[in-house]
Amino acid sequence: RLGDKLQISAPTGVETGTVEDVSLGYTVLKTYDNRRVIISNASISNTTMVNLSAREARTMAVVPISIGYDVDIDAARAIILEVAVGLPDIEEVVGCPVTNLGASSVDFSLRVWCADSGVAAGVRNALLEAVKKRFDAAGIEIPYAYQNVQITKLPEEFSKAERADTE
Repeated sequence: RLGDKLQISAPTGVETGTVEDVSLGYTVLKTYDNRRVIISNASISNTTMVNLSAREARTMAVVPISIGYDVDIDAARAIILEVAVGLPDIEEVVGCPVTNLGASSVDFSLRVWCADSGVAAGVRNALLEAVKKRFDAAGIEIPYAYQNVQITKLPEEFSKAERADTE
């Protein structure tokens, strides 16, 4: 219906916006950055949609945050929750469980309630920035993928001079 806030899978990725026009052949979705996404009704019938305005506007923002394995989980969680409680657009903090032990990180999933989906999108960005700044101040590492390469033995064809250049 006109005015519904939808989240829909499109060729460009997930698009979120408000239904601005519905006709026999297509639907126009106005995005939060003022773009118009025109979707054929045939493709809408074959796509998964989330109606963000159906029944209740209140939306949960789920914000993934990662720390390094050397970081104290309880200290990092305390900072994340303190930041979340301090943001005025958050109505309720639900929790911040560890959700994954990844290849190079311990992953949290901060869950907070916001007034609607538009507020939730802004809260996600504000939380990520505020948590990054607080982690920096506390010396908490946000990991990134990196690899260590060890050379245990050089091939015999290297001369002593070439070996000296590589060490």
